[in-house]
Amino acid sequence: MMMDRYKRLIVAGALMSGLVTAAYGQTSPTAPSSVPSDGAMARNVQTLATGWRFHQGDAPADVTTSAFNDSAWETVSVPHTWNRVGFYRPDPQNHIHRAETVNKAQGLGWYRQRFAAPAALSGKRLWLEFDAASRIASVWLNGKKLGDHAGGFSRFRLDATDAMLKGGENVLVVRTDNSAPSGKDSATADVLPLTGDFFVHGGLYRPVRLVAVDPVHIDLADFGGSGVLATTASASASAARIDVRTRVTNADRRATAARVAVSLIDNEGRIAASTQTALKLAPSATQDAALTLDVANPHRWQGVADPYLYTLSVDVLDARGRLLDRVRQPFGIRTIRFDPDKGLFLNDQHISLRGVGYHQDREGKGWAIDPSDVAADVAIMREMGVNAIRLTHYQHGQTIHDLADRYGLLVWDEIPLVSAWTRRGELEPRAALIDNARQQMRELIAQNGNHPSVITWGIANEVDFGNSFPAFLTGYPEGKTPDPLPLLKTLQDLAHATDPSRPTALATCCEGRLFDKGTSIPTTAVAADLGGANRYFGWYFGAAGDLGPHLDALHALRPQQPLSVTEYGAGGATTIHTDNVLGGPIGSRGLTQPEEYESYIHEEALKALDARPYLWGTFLWNSFDFATTIRTEGDAQDINTKGLVTYDRRIRKDAYYLYQANWSQTPTVHITGRRYTDRAYRVTDVRVYSNADSTDLLLNGRSLGALRDCPERVCVWRDVALTEGSNTLVARGGSVEDRVTWTLSPDASANVRIDAGAIVAAPAARRFGSDNFFTGGKAGTLVKPADYGKPAVPAVIAGTPDSAVAATYREGRFRYAIPLADGRYTVTLTFVEPSLSAGARVFDVRANGKPIVKALDIAAVAGGVSKALVRTANVTVRGGKLDLSFEPRKGDAIVSAIEVTR
Repeated sequence: MMMDRYKRLIVAGALMSGLVTAAYGQTSPTAPSSVPSDGAMARNVQTLATGWRFHQGDAPADVTTSAFNDSAWETVSVPHTWNRVGFYRPDPQNHIHRAETVNKAQGLGWYRQRFAAPAALSGKRLWLEFDAASRIASVWLNGKKLGDHAGGFSRFRLDATDAMLKGGENVLVVRTDNSAPSGKDSATADVLPLTGDFFVHGGLYRPVRLVAVDPVHIDLADFGGSGVLATTASASASAARIDVRTRVTNADRRATAARVAVSLIDNEGRIAASTQTALKLAPSATQDAALTLDVANPHRWQGVADPYLYTLSVDVLDARGRLLDRVRQPFGIRTIRFDPDKGLFLNDQHISLRGVGYHQDREGKGWAIDPSDVAADVAIMREMGVNAIRLTHYQHGQTIHDLADRYGLLVWDEIPLVSAWTRRGELEPRAALIDNARQQMRELIAQNGNHPSVITWGIANEVDFGNSFPAFLTGYPEGKTPDPLPLLKTLQDLAHATDPSRPTALATCCEGRLFDKGTSIPTTAVAADLGGANRYFGWYFGAAGDLGPHLDALHALRPQQPLSVTEYGAGGATTIHTDNVLGGPIGSRGLTQPEEYESYIHEEALKALDARPYLWGTFLWNSFDFATTIRTEGDAQDINTKGLVTYDRRIRKDAYYLYQANWSQTPTVHITGRRYTDRAYRVTDVRVYSNADSTDLLLNGRSLGALRDCPERVCVWRDVALTEGSNTLVARGGSVEDRVTWTLSPDASANVRIDAGAIVAAPAARRFGSDNFFTGGKAGTLVKPADYGKPAVPAVIAGTPDSAVAATYREGRFRYAIPLADGRYTVTLTFVEPSLSAGARVFDVRANGKPIVKALDIAAVAGGVSKALVRTANVTVRGGKLDLSFEPRKGDAIVSAIEVTR
């Protein structure tokens, strides 16, 4: 009889669960999900969203008292942050963030809230729940301090029962502090993260709630988790076994008897499995109840192909069967295994993980985003064909986890142990920091362990820099660096003990890379179960083509450890463009970051990754541009521009469509270079990302031919000749078409001006294009490149008004095949000797095989280095090409600028 009544309650709750989720906007472990038989809510939740008063900075000593006058404070709603970080320099009038509207202040933020606790809650235990408060928080209620929390990313709860006024007005005060953890006296000095290429926003940037429960309830002090941890112990098509651990608290002073009942409900409201057990609860104690559900013919959670979710319902009842508390959460039955040679298997089916990294901020809101913002981001990722997300570099909120469950996306979760784990100059982490790392790991697992989408716990990111940073930056004694392995072992052991069902993972930066002599890099990959490599070949180091061989070497080094690629990519400024991605050095920490180069890096990486089936997953960097404060790069300030979508979500960069064409089933045809509308050269290649069987390209209504079976879905039409004025390009594949309009000025139609050695042409009195039409040689520059916090230092070249053009060059043995209409032209060549003395460099220049410069020694003729020297010659072009060859006699030939004019 008791069981029949219990089943009716479960079904009634299942019918209500959709309403509850809709009301809260996300699945909350504290959200009420059913009406017990006596009509009273087993768990009452009140969201404290509006009517907050906020003050940034220091406050008087009596700020925590109820009598304090906060009427002059700003009125805000929670989620809230005071920070606004990062802006794009072009077109400021169309952006929320501008130089004058950003707020990068780090420090104290005070919040005060007045609310009523209904008298009906008398006899309940009352908790305050904070989904996140950054970086640290202290909480007072009615002048009584409830507690502190260290860590800006995880949920925490504080027991407010004794301080609460039932039936009257309560005053809640919260002090948050997102001060940078620098200096021994910093309040955040032992709170992760200590550093990182992302901005840590301050405030109550996730929801705050008042939670009322019976004295006998599912534990609310379980590291911010639900008090329930469910694990799929085994699963096949015919049977599954689920282990469910429930922590039950008796806050009463008397012992009591209770019953824990667990059910798994399918999405039609039927009970697929259920079990229960009796407990004898000691006074003021918490006890675990371990139960097992056996499920016949389970409908398994199969990622994006079939993300089927049951509802896991856990009830606590008293001896008479009265419902005391209930927690219910979506639950997916699934198994995961990793093979070092074959990759990842979900329910024994191989899955190719196509993932992205994701930060939780956006323009105008910072970290104070709402569920609709997260849902919009997930929609953009899914449209691209993403089936996995690395939630970087800290614990994200419930919304993203719930959406991942719902849509079948696989998730890498991690704590914010990023690059540093000791204070400046110290070789050992302090005990308080180790404790904080352990706390954040336990919170991560307790709060997200029931999500089928979560497949691994990340214990660290890039803690293997070794001594590659100079001592003046780190403060470490000469020749010594902290050893990350003891802390990593602590976290590895903790993760295994807390959740044996999931492997750990770690992302490295540096193993196997070439560093200067004397650089020592620790091998940290061995500290976790799964390997992850953050590798930026062609961006920060090496060449784009080095990625594949490097991964093969890592795989061969540890053939038994499954390997993934956890970051790769490049910056991409949507207002900066190049005519040739190989034309010159990229400014990985500076302004020279054309959108086309980002696409090139991703094209090359995609080829390498697709050819290596042993990788269990790949995660590009990054889904969206995000805020940081160590970058002045591309067309942005304090923004990492490696996203495939801009910070304001307005622009999906070209590289986004490369992945959409390869990863999704959505018919995709996309012409790249669409924002490079005013073209520098008459002749250009046209690239189209297309997954159509056949793609046709039309220029001003004339077909340039159809291409099929394009490698990596990249179709390229070579040497397309534009006409003066407007040029409309249309790419068609099946029922899909894309079109762009490029313009060509009369000057660019008739003449060619090449900024040799430059991937982005420098501004000059006459418009130049970036280095193009060359074969051989290597690019160089006299500009001192930018570094973190340090802008590029321009070169001063004597004898020319266009120093920026003259400062770059191509040298070696090389040639240019320049497309031109037949006719007579004047060739103007600008030369600059960057470093050599007279006699060290001598070379000739030929035009269509005829010498136009003989035995040139720039240093001797110009009188030294960094002095411009100009030579001109008249030439005749026949057959549509001018061939300029640069031929060394001694040393390398060199040129800084080429102008070919009618």
